[in-house]
Amino acid sequence: MGGPGTRLRPLTDNCPKPMVPVVNKPFLEHTLTHLKSSGIEDIVLAMSYLPEAIREYFGDGERYGVRLTYCIEEEPLGTAGAVKNAAAYLDRPFITLNGDNVFLEMDFSEVYSFHRDKKAKATIFMTQVDNPSAYGVVETDADQRVKRFIEKPPPGAETSNRINAGGYILEPEVLNEIPQGKHYMFEKGLFPKLLEEGQPLYGYTYNGYWLDMGTPQKYFNFNMDILLRKTKSPLFQYLTGDGVYYSRENSEVHPAAKITGPALIESGCKIGRDVSIKGPVVIGKGCVIGDSTRLEKVILWDKVNMGQNSRLEQCIIASNTIIKDNSKIENSVVTPSKTVPLSV
Repeated sequence: MGGPGTRLRPLTDNCPKPMVPVVNKPFLEHTLTHLKSSGIEDIVLAMSYLPEAIREYFGDGERYGVRLTYCIEEEPLGTAGAVKNAAAYLDRPFITLNGDNVFLEMDFSEVYSFHRDKKAKATIFMTQVDNPSAYGVVETDADQRVKRFIEKPPPGAETSNRINAGGYILEPEVLNEIPQGKHYMFEKGLFPKLLEEGQPLYGYTYNGYWLDMGTPQKYFNFNMDILLRKTKSPLFQYLTGDGVYYSRENSEVHPAAKITGPALIESGCKIGRDVSIKGPVVIGKGCVIGDSTRLEKVILWDKVNMGQNSRLEQCIIASNTIIKDNSKIENSVVTPSKTVPLSV
């Protein structure tokens, strides 16, 4: 489940990446629910940063219909080293995902059939992007066998727009190629080694929705995309009619407030007189929105207190943040201790 999420700071200063809320549910919960809907029920979570917060929330996975096993790293072991650390639970072909930041709507049965038919030792999930120079490019031949990797090629020098999408199917024997207890990466270690040895390494091109939620801007985009139905999650089914959903449990919405969807408002919120909310907007539990406040394209985490006559547009406000009366904030990430630009 990755490290401290430095690219997503300050949102991850006190929150592990898998627990960052997406439409008011931890990101990892969306992934687990998607895996369950695909028929995958045995899931190993390889973790190093703030693992107890994750274990406390998800438990043994029973309420999601899955079985969770936790493998904790004393020191970060890298993408491949973390999987090697869980080798005792991996005795048949398995899927590995960057479960703390990559979201994709993949039919896992289809990619597994591809892997099996190719008799691959490893299959890399690939996706096509407009700017491959920002990623690791994967070159394949006409049969989709991997020929070489090019890490962040200069703009204009790309030979392919297909990149590593952060997911793989592996045969358990490839774990023998990963050193035990050492920091080791799939991208720079295992896959180049398999390629050099002539092992059958294939790339599967995935054409659906894909997002690396690694920065505040991309995190913001992901929430907006779900609300706007550009992608879907099994956890998010309840915006209908006018596109406004709010939990009436301990909530107070003034009759003079105007809410234009899509908007998702959790329980325990108080929304004052003449408030204007224009979606896409996500509001977490226990938020207080003062009179005459305006929100547009905003994500509020839990227990945010918005002062009166404030204006927020295209912002992320972390839990327990207080916004003073008459504030005007745009294109920003705000936590109780700091404010930084949302997009640079």
